[in-house]
Amino acid sequence: MAVFTPLTESQVEAFLSRFDAGSLVSLEGVPAGTENSTFFVTTDRRELVLTLFEQGEHEELPFFVDLLDYLDEHRLPVPGPLHDRDGVALHDLAGKPALLFPRLPGKHPSDPDLAQCRTLGDALGRLHRVSRHFSGHRPNPRDLHWLLPMHHKVLVYIAPEDQTLMKDEVETYQGFFGNGPELPQGALHGDLFRDNTLFEGERLGGIIDFYNGCTGDLLFDLAIVINDWASDADGRLNAERHDAILAAYQAHRPLTAAERDAWPMMLRMTALRYWLSRLLVVYVDPPAHDLTPHDPERFRTILKARIDQAALLLPEADS
Repeated sequence: MAVFTPLTESQVEAFLSRFDAGSLVSLEGVPAGTENSTFFVTTDRRELVLTLFEQGEHEELPFFVDLLDYLDEHRLPVPGPLHDRDGVALHDLAGKPALLFPRLPGKHPSDPDLAQCRTLGDALGRLHRVSRHFSGHRPNPRDLHWLLPMHHKVLVYIAPEDQTLMKDEVETYQGFFGNGPELPQGALHGDLFRDNTLFEGERLGGIIDFYNGCTGDLLFDLAIVINDWASDADGRLNAERHDAILAAYQAHRPLTAAERDAWPMMLRMTALRYWLSRLLVVYVDPPAHDLTPHDPERFRTILKARIDQAALLLPEADS
């Protein structure tokens, strides 16, 4: 979240007049973020978040609105967008697409404890259970089909041993995933890092930032979570956090035999996905704004750990 397009109070007052959300009391730009302009909006009725979309494919925004509406209707802890009196959520403001959301409680957990891990696993399991029936479709923009061409763009910038590592891994994934296996499909968050959740103690206030949302292998989403939430500083998996997330998740959606077979390889592929995407931001496609990119080395470390460390046994469903 950040502010790249400033807004005046009169602009926001006019925008709010379309909604039954109350009258503007205060407007505050949110300084942190990488892509979109974000504001905290306080009215005489409620606390809201206003987002202006600065980058990306704007024609895909209706997919995200539909997905958030669907998950909100199924009582998942997501910020369902506000709709105006005509039932429309997506509008233009200051020449940019804009959405208004409820402001959810909590803060990002920098070092999640086991209770927070169990809560996150429970929420993601419930989300995936219902997302299998979501009718929208957006192909996963960062799956194997993306890795195959995009990894060539960074090879010239990395050390020879890393070039070999990356090329060997992509070839391995192509051999494993290229002709199957058939894995359960559904709608994904696509970027469920710690900083895309809000917690008040053990209570999950919300899962936010669905703008990498797509449809595809549910296991891809779960692997992203485990690599971020359950990795120690050396990249190796923390067994307690790994088991807490996965046991709570499987209470709602047990993994299939094919998913269990694919699990070690999916952990590796999603680790390389973030190593590559961060390298691309550093060397090939820097952000449009003057922002510090994430360190690619973190996910190189995780990838190496996934290759070197035998996969942890997958727990059974949490009873």
